[in-house]
This record gives sequence, C-alpha cells and structure tokens, in this order.
Amino acid sequence: MSILDQPTRALFFTGKGGVGKTSVACATAVKLARRGRRTLIISTDPASNLDEVLATPLGQVPTPVTGVEGLFALNLDPEEAARAYRERVVGPYRGILPDATVANIEEQLSGACTLEIAAFDEFARFLGDPAATAGFDHLIFDTAPTGHTLRLLSLPNAWTDFIDTNTTGTSCLGPLSGLNAQRSTYEKTVLALTDPKITTLILVIRPEQSAIAEAERTRVELSALGINNQQLVINGTFVAVDRDDPLARALEDRQKEAMRDLPYGLAQLKRAEIPLLSFAPVGITALASVFDPLHQAPVLPVLESGQDTAHNTLSLTSVIDELADLGHGIILTMGKGGVGKTTIAAAIATELARRGHFVHLSTTDPAAHVADTVGGSMDGLVVSRIDPEVEIAAYTKEVLSSAGSELEPDAYALLEEDLRSPCTEEIAVFRAFARIVDSAAHGFVVLDTAPTGHTLLLLEAAEAYHREVSRAVGNVPIEVAQLLPRLRDPSFTHVLLVTLPEATPVHEASRLADDLARANIEPYTWVINQSLAIEKLRDPILAARAARELPFIHEIVAKGKRCVLVPWQASLPVGLERLELLTRPK
Repeated sequence: MSILDQPTRALFFTGKGGVGKTSVACATAVKLARRGRRTLIISTDPASNLDEVLATPLGQVPTPVTGVEGLFALNLDPEEAARAYRERVVGPYRGILPDATVANIEEQLSGACTLEIAAFDEFARFLGDPAATAGFDHLIFDTAPTGHTLRLLSLPNAWTDFIDTNTTGTSCLGPLSGLNAQRSTYEKTVLALTDPKITTLILVIRPEQSAIAEAERTRVELSALGINNQQLVINGTFVAVDRDDPLARALEDRQKEAMRDLPYGLAQLKRAEIPLLSFAPVGITALASVFDPLHQAPVLPVLESGQDTAHNTLSLTSVIDELADLGHGIILTMGKGGVGKTTIAAAIATELARRGHFVHLSTTDPAAHVADTVGGSMDGLVVSRIDPEVEIAAYTKEVLSSAGSELEPDAYALLEEDLRSPCTEEIAVFRAFARIVDSAAHGFVVLDTAPTGHTLLLLEAAEAYHREVSRAVGNVPIEVAQLLPRLRDPSFTHVLLVTLPEATPVHEASRLADDLARANIEPYTWVINQSLAIEKLRDPILAARAARELPFIHEIVAKGKRCVLVPWQASLPVGLERLELLTRPK
C-alpha cells in the first residue's frame, strides 16, 4: 500500500460519499498504530460514523481505541465547538463592555456562520498548532464527502485573506480580535496543508464513473489550493469468481469500463487497490484484514433466495403513484453520502415529468451531479443546481442595494467588508434553498440534498439564517419566512430516507429520522437502494454480501417503517432510459 510506505504526519482521506473513506482511514490508522506509531484519527464529518467503525464510543477529546495500543480517535462536534468559540470571543468582554454591547456580540455569534468557523477553528488547531497534537506521530483526518471537505480546506486561505483585508475591526462573527487571535494558527494550517513533507491527501474512489469524475474535480481544486501531494485509493475492485453469474459479470464489466476512462491526472497519482470485501469492515479485527486479503473473513453460504425480503416492502413505482396524485409539493431525498440519493431523486423527477407534471429537479449538494445523472432533456423537467458563486453575487447585490442604500460611505464600506467574509456563502445558499422550496407550490420540486450532516446543519440553522437575512436586508422574504412551516407540513413536504442495506447507512438514516422528528419533520418513506438480497446469486463474494443485507432490511421493516426496496442495477442508472428501469415494475 503506497499510503503506508513512508507516510507523512498528516493524512487526509476524502472522496465522494459511500466510497469507503472512513473504512480505509480507520484501516490505515490501525495499521500505523500496530507498527508502534502513536496515531490520532479525527472525523470532520458532521455525520461521523467513526464510533461504529472503530467500535469505540468517542467524544471531542482523543479517546483510546479499544483493542489497539497507541490509537486514539475523536469527532469534531460543530455545536459544541460553536459554544466554546462563542465563550472564547465574548468572555473577555464580560464586565468590561456594557451588557447591551455584550448581548449584541452574542446575538451576532448565534448565527450559522459561527458553526462553520468554530468547527474550522478546531480543525485548524489540530493541524496548525503543534502543541495540540505533540504526543502523536500521525494525524489521520476522516473527512466529510467531497464538497463539504473542499469548503473546509479552502477556509484557511479565505479567513486569512479576510483578516488581512478587514480594516474595521468587526465581522459577522463579532469583534475581529476573536479571529486575529487565531491568525498564527490559520497561517500554520495553510503551510501544513501545502507542505508535501507534512500532508498527504488521499483521494478514495470506487471504480465507478461518478466517483472517478468527482475525484478528478477534487484533484484539480485541491491543486489550485496548493495541495499537490495527492494519492489515489481504488476501493472495492471486483473480479467475478463465478463467470456464470450474470450480475457478477455485469459488476466486473462496469468497473473495467469506468477504469478505462480514468482521467490522466488521476492516472498519474500513486495508487493502491483494495478488493471488494465479503465482510463488513467494522471493528478492529475486520479493519486489520482490509490490507491483508489472505486473512479476510470467511465467505458466507450462498443465498438461496431473497424473496422474503420483498415482504412488506413497496416498489418505487407505487410511491410515485401516491406522489403524483398530490399534484404538487417538495420531495427531498436524504441520507448518508453514496447511498444513491441523486439516482433516486432523478428517477422520481423524470417519472413525474413523464406523467405530465411540471418538475424542478435541483440539489443542495456542493458536489452534486444531477444533470449528469438525468443525461438529457424532457418536456416538463427543469434541472438545476445551487451555484454558490452565483448566489453570493445575487445576495451581495441585493444587500448593498437595500440595506446599503442609505448608509454613509464608512458604513457602506463596513457592509461591503462584512459581505466578503466566507460566511456569506452559507447565507446565500440558504436563501436559494428557501426559494426553490417556495416554487413547489406550483408543481413538484425534487431536491437531492447534501449528505446527512451538511443537510442537518442547514435545517437546524434555518432560524439562525432567518435572523441573519433580516439583519442584512432589513426584511425577510416570504419564501424564507415560510420555509420551516412548509418543511413541517406533511401534505407539502415528503422526505425519502435513502439508505443501503448495510450497518452504517441504516444506522445513520435512523439517527437522521430521530433528528428530523425533533424538527417536527416526519419521513414519508424509507428507500433501501442497490439491494442484492432479492437476486439469486452464484458468485460467493456477492452472495455473502447479499446474505449480510438481510438483517438490516428486516431491521427497518420490523420497525413498521414504510419501505421501498430497489434492486441493484446491472446497467449504471444514468440517462433517461436507464432511470426509467427503476420506476417500472419487473
């Protein structure tokens, strides 16, 4: 494994959701620790599953991992980091400034922007402050899916530039001194990220077209940030053991076709391959076997038939029938990265349009590819994405023309400076999200959301964004004011929890359902995607994976949840014709 040959001190694992970043990062951490290297693995994903994979309860401080001497892990919690950040900024002013002034600072720090800078602050501390990790030989960062990670890795430069160009001493995060105190750490973080002797960025992919395309975009964007020490891990490579199994042949052929189109830039990187495993890489024993195929867990017996898995489950077609009868509303696909939210969203949108409805298919995912998934145009279907740069420009123009129209030159300059902060992107994207939801009053909006953690932050921050928009433009657009009531209206909003029949996606979907319930949003149905369990399989690896699915399918059904079962597709579900196969009963 190239990533295990003379590894740098910091290793970042990133890639499209569902490619196995956490498994590969954890397997690497276990291997390094067993070599006697004290290793700390840190998750920057708001929806981290590090606890489950390492089989160790984790918090915000380094916790020893059970069963591996010298291995420690932690999760960055944005909410807790925000609380600590607020007190760090406000604390020095208590008893010095008037109470009203302190209260005003606290109000400024109640927004969603503070969540981002606080989580980033913690990340920067681990990478840019040597004293914070002096006891460790290696730092491994298990990151959120690509779009969120690119945002995180761009922030050191963004906030450093903002501090350098700010002349007023204030920001959307309160007194600039709160940021200035961190200037040295931010600068050291930039240096560490771009120093090939310190940091290696590992792009994890599956041998699939969408994962490869996203990895290439990430490679280019990271290079633009000066992060050039990159390597490639191809996870889940498959060679059919039984050539008489048509699904096995189809999977092998699909992977070979995808790898033939590997972009030149990715092909030049050092690479390692990990075969498709017959076992779940959860727990130390399994993780230790990831890089050692000779000691992989035994293959389970061939699954005779999966017919019982179809009991008490719905077809995707029957759910679309129900939605079509409503005539309008918003349909949100939610879940862990890589479970197929985009595919399910595109299949529903194209089928509704095929039935004569007006449909707007869009996405809040920074790394989304809905247009590529649809692969063509059709009557009644509009496909879009929320482009942060476009939204920032529109939002900035609106704020300057409304709130800034009657300001004195100095105050106008302060407002312009405030709008240049990285926080503006979050508010602008939120505005676009609210606007798209509003359009569902006149037809269907199918929204492919960002991976779980990022989506939850968006929903939880709705009221905070509401305040920020009000502060900036002086009034709240009706679509923003109506957003939460509409999301909570079961006759208007239909949330589809998309998962795979595997432990981590199912348990993350369960946690998401609990979080949505606290926001008074009830899921409409679950969608178990890419299931092998309903097929008859001969290949031992695929049959073992199919057998592993059954407990998780039964777990969902046993809870009395409405559940759609979508079989694995021999042909990649991209393009109008192949998407239609998902919505047509066999």
